[in-house]
Amino acid sequence: MPKKPVKKANRVIGVVAIAMVLVGAFAGYRFLMKQESKPGTQKGTDKIQIPSNKDQIIDYSKIEENKDLKALMEQRKAQYGVNKGVDIIAQSNESIKIGDSTVSMQEILEKIRLKSGDIVEKDLKSQDVTTKEKIESFGIHVVQPGENIWNIHFTFLKDYFDHKGVQLSPRSDEPLEGGSSSGVGKILKFSEHTVNIYNIRERKLDVNLNLIFPLTKVVVYNMDQIFAFLDLIDYKHVNRIQFDGETLWMPAN
Repeated sequence: MPKKPVKKANRVIGVVAIAMVLVGAFAGYRFLMKQESKPGTQKGTDKIQIPSNKDQIIDYSKIEENKDLKALMEQRKAQYGVNKGVDIIAQSNESIKIGDSTVSMQEILEKIRLKSGDIVEKDLKSQDVTTKEKIESFGIHVVQPGENIWNIHFTFLKDYFDHKGVQLSPRSDEPLEGGSSSGVGKILKFSEHTVNIYNIRERKLDVNLNLIFPLTKVVVYNMDQIFAFLDLIDYKHVNRIQFDGETLWMPAN
């Protein structure tokens, strides 16, 4: 009679021990799965993690020292084949910081649209600018003391043609014999109407590059629009281009 309780007790102990082993094994399995699922712990993941675009602030002063931000800018520039022509390529849902001033691209775009006569819709509750357009990319050139709009555009244009395998002469923007504008010169004149100058410090569009303080103004390029235009140009016949002050075209004959 005394042995029966002992057997029952042994069975209970055995069941509890097995249950503890199973629970421990399950917990260990879940721990390993969590470790493997964490970013940067998977084997063979040596790619730079590019930060999310949403609400991102691109700090001009941090580009060279922040490896992720520098990689992002290089990646975006490579997509368009530009290098020195722009300092930043920002998307329309991002913000830029120049010196001590931070401004969202939406704020800049709102002022550009108002200038061009486009209607900007606003959510009356949030006061956020809303558009039905896709996310766009914008080239930002931070104006330095002594620069002028002509040279800034020429550097941008030279970048574009270098990417196309065409080497522009440093004097290709100068007038032809007889005093008429070269094809490159006409493109540069037209480009003055396709970009916008924004005063970061005063938070408004500007009309010239005269600087009072460094890191005050930027030149804004709509990358998709300007490259759609440049892709139509046949450089072999660039000097046939005509420009009447507003419209640029290539004669049929």
